[in-house]
This record gives sequence, C-alpha cells and structure tokens, in this order.
Amino acid sequence: MRSISPPLRRILAALVAAPLVLAASACGDDAANADPGKDAPSSSGAKADELRLGYFANLTHAPALIGVQEGLFEKELGDTALKTQVFNAGPDEVEALFAGALDSAYIGPSPTLNAYGQSDGDAVRIIAGAASGGAQLVVRDGIDSSADLEGTTLATPQLGNTQDVALRSWLTDEGLENSIEGGGDVTISPTPNADTLNLFRSGDVDGAWLPEPWASRLVLEAGAKVLVDEKDLWPEGKFVTTHLIVRTEFLDRYPGTVAALLRGHVAAVQFATDDAAAAKTSVNAGLEAAGSKALPAGVLDRAWDNLTPTWDPIASALKQSAKDGFAAGTSETEVDLDGIYDLRLLNEVLADLTLDPVSAGGLGED
Repeated sequence: MRSISPPLRRILAALVAAPLVLAASACGDDAANADPGKDAPSSSGAKADELRLGYFANLTHAPALIGVQEGLFEKELGDTALKTQVFNAGPDEVEALFAGALDSAYIGPSPTLNAYGQSDGDAVRIIAGAASGGAQLVVRDGIDSSADLEGTTLATPQLGNTQDVALRSWLTDEGLENSIEGGGDVTISPTPNADTLNLFRSGDVDGAWLPEPWASRLVLEAGAKVLVDEKDLWPEGKFVTTHLIVRTEFLDRYPGTVAALLRGHVAAVQFATDDAAAAKTSVNAGLEAAGSKALPAGVLDRAWDNLTPTWDPIASALKQSAKDGFAAGTSETEVDLDGIYDLRLLNEVLADLTLDPVSAGGLGED
C-alpha cells in the first residue's frame, strides 16, 4: 500500500473523531430547534446563533471578500452572528471543517473532493459556485515549453489543493514525472503564496501554478511569464476554481441560515459582475481586512480580467477534477460524486430573484 502523505493522514485522523466533534460542536440553538429529518431544506427553516465561514485572501474568493467587506452576509444573516477565518489553502480548511471549527467555506474543488471521499459522502455538500478561471502556471525566463521544465522546482499553494492537483495532472499529461513524496522530473514544492513570490524573486523556485492575484503578482512584480493559462485546458474556458460548501450536519440543522448565506453570496456575485470598478475597490479593502495587502492597480486589473465570479458550480468540470486528483496521488481513491451537490436552497434564492436555476449535473440535488 502506498504511504499516505502527512496532510492526508491528518484528515483521516480528524475523520475518526468527526461524527462526535460535529455533533458536539454545532453552533446556534439546541436540538429542539434543529430539523434534521426534512428531505428538502427550506429557506424558512431553523437558524443558528452563529455562522463560522472560511475563505482565502485571494481574488478567486472575490464573492467572499465582497460579501464580508460590504456587509452583504451580515445583512442577510440578521440575528445570526458571522465569524470569519482566513486560510491559505483548502486542505487546512477541510481540517477545520472536520474538527467542527467551521460551518461553511469558500474552497477549491480538490480539497472538497477529498473531504467528500474520505467521509464516504457524509461530511460536506457543495451549495454554490463562486469563481471560474483565475489560475496560471507562471515561470522564469528560459522556460518556453514543458520540455524546459525538467529539473526545475515549481511551487503550489499546498499539497492537495486545487492548483497543486492541476499542476501535477498537467505535468503527467506532458510526460513529466512528479510525486507527492518529492522528486521526479519536476520537483513540486507546496509553499504559501506570499513565500512563493519571494522564492521566485531569489531564484529558489522556477515557477508556480497559482490562483489570482498571485499569478499576476509574479508576472508584474517579479518578471514571470505565463506558460499555461488553466482556462485554455477546459471546454469554453470554464472550470470551477472556487465554490461554497457547508457541513452537511449544519445544512440539515439550520437551512434558514444556509439560505441567508446564499442570499448574501448571490448579492456579492451580482456586486462583482455589475460594477467592476466598485468590485475591485471592495476586494482590495477586503484583502486588507483579511490581513493581506491592497493590490496595485495593474496587478488588480490583470488578475480581475482572468476570473469570472459566478454562483454556477460548473458541475461538468468536477468529474474531471476528481479523476485528476486520483491520478496525481493526492486523493487516495476515486471519489464517487453522487450526492456531492445540494443546490436546492440556491435555486430557491435564484427563483425569488427571477434568475435562471443552476444544475448539479446529476451529481446531487438541484
């Protein structure tokens, strides 16, 4: 049996305790206010005293940044207190979800697939999309093709995160060996995004597969160039970079709170798409509030043009993401995706706004 990487061991260990932790740590009203037996969640259902939400200080999490900065979540949540936590990458968010420290999270597909698969489909549900696009492989001068990558070191945000899986999958397709244990034709070094910028400047890494705004920062601030724009690898350039997930137990107990979160989420996506200038101003303020730095106008403009905020989860792309994760070795098994989506509350919110529904693509409820 292949050895399991440390991040996956931590996730597996957390799963052993997950049922007890999740039961003990559910926030909000007591069991008398829960409604776990309903087949279809209702936006008028029970509400929690608080909602703990995770997200990244990345442009690919723009709806989260805008929703927090503009007070859109708090407006819809009403008496439910919003508590937020900022992460660098998805695997850490998954651990927080399994430990009962988060109720909902903006996160990429690969960590979500691992969470769903390792919990036998019990732990989480995808309740909305958040962003498409906004990820690139950027490299130093002298690297003009995949053949030039042999012997190089490339960075990703974290082992098993969405960009890590994308890089490993692409390298394999290009005939370049890589391993989660290290080594191969190309060495992949999972590294926090801010550190990657400094390591690229110093020549300690030759490039990185990064989400925005980090790809743009390496290009405009450190002289990198784009070798692969991930959207070129997907039909019509559409693929899920970020979606919104929730602990299944929280969804069952507090559908009213989840519906309120989704109303705020839809409002944030509309804000992002209706007025780009206002959205970029809000995102920059949100980055600062999240402990990051405001982006220079050139970086922000380039990065914003590379992504599309959306509530559509782009379910068609998830099957390929699952295959890629297994092939890359960051998923221990091929994940059965049946039931991973629950878009019923989202489509209820969209219907109230006379907006078109979105589809789970046969992989859950819509």
